[in-house]
Amino acid sequence: MSEHARAVPFHCPYCGDENLRPSEEGHGSWECHSCLRAFSLKMLGLLPHPSSHQEAPR
Repeated sequence: MSEHARAVPFHCPYCGDENLRPSEEGHGSWECHSCLRAFSLKMLGLLPHPSSHQEAPR
């Protein structure tokens, strides 16, 4: 995934509606036109696959 790829949210995290538009505030910023909230999303990284988890020795 390129650094400038935009991940599109499907639902507002506050009201659950789908009436979202990209915000002019910058990369990862979105506006919900149903509840009139603005929010941003940021991907932190990928989690390891569950089968690759190993417990540390005690």
